[in-house]
Amino acid sequence: MIARPPLSRWSYRHVLDLAAFSQEDYATVLELANRFRALPMSGPRRLPALQGRLVTTLFFEPSTRTRSSFELAARRLSADVQSFSPASSALAKGESLLDTARTYVAMGSDVLVVRHGCSGVPALLARDLERAGCKVAVLNGGDGLHSHPSQALLDLFTLARHFNPDAPGLEALQRRRIVIVGDLLHSRVARSNLWALTACGADVVLCGPESLLPQGFEQFVSAPPPGQQLDPVPQRGSLRLERDLDRALEGADAVMTLRLQKERMRHHLITSLDAYHRRYGLNHERLQVCGKTVPVLHPGPVNRGVELSGDLLDDASVSLVEEQVRNGIPVRMALLYLMAATEDG
Repeated sequence: MIARPPLSRWSYRHVLDLAAFSQEDYATVLELANRFRALPMSGPRRLPALQGRLVTTLFFEPSTRTRSSFELAARRLSADVQSFSPASSALAKGESLLDTARTYVAMGSDVLVVRHGCSGVPALLARDLERAGCKVAVLNGGDGLHSHPSQALLDLFTLARHFNPDAPGLEALQRRRIVIVGDLLHSRVARSNLWALTACGADVVLCGPESLLPQGFEQFVSAPPPGQQLDPVPQRGSLRLERDLDRALEGADAVMTLRLQKERMRHHLITSLDAYHRRYGLNHERLQVCGKTVPVLHPGPVNRGVELSGDLLDDASVSLVEEQVRNGIPVRMALLYLMAATEDG
């Protein structure tokens, strides 16, 4: 059985976003994820940490990576897993989201991993379930344009491992220049990454067209969100906006590009996919502006030839996309493990 790191500061029943995470919280997740990552990939893989617990994935919108990763993480911790499918549920008969969640709680669910297309649904369910006296934990698997905490944590872990494989902690991100390029306006992944990267002392450069990156984004982490009085991070890294990708890439240590949802064209937010790729797409030639070899991340799924050229995506010496997928399992194991530890306490 893997030894638990000190958990005296871990007090979250729910994980809904990262705005309230302290540097100690990030350090705890990274340390535990690194321990899980170090476990052998062959032979017995299951740990008894969540034996007898039930993890339910309530995904009200499609997902491949996040859902599969959470379910595999839960099984590797010996939890029982059940999945919710909207198409075959009572939602079609008029059942409310809360009643759906309470149905799974009544079946014995200890953790609900909730993904929904509307912002705030996981937080709303967590609040209403608490009012109903349910002790279930809620973990946000992505909600609307708001937050995707586990994706940002696995991105953070992937970068930390890249910069310092032997000690992938917060120090690995200090003063690193991370460029995030693309559709930040509609990206819950980007919003969560802004909280995480700046908390670890990284200097973040945002790049994209004005239609997908409003000017006010450079103030995103300047004040806690509504309902939160204080920022738990005393000194964050910097955040600035740059429209020209070549200027943004100068001196970069890593680049994260975001999926462009093609429906944005119907709303006239971009003129064409080809024009977008010419201005904001990444390839080997463009990355030379960085002045060194830098890693490229993408939350997936990737539109080849739009956000990334196909040869760049397939270049394992640069692309960390598959590494992000691999790291999603130990990071989500860490989150489930910590939430179970809180339940035990």
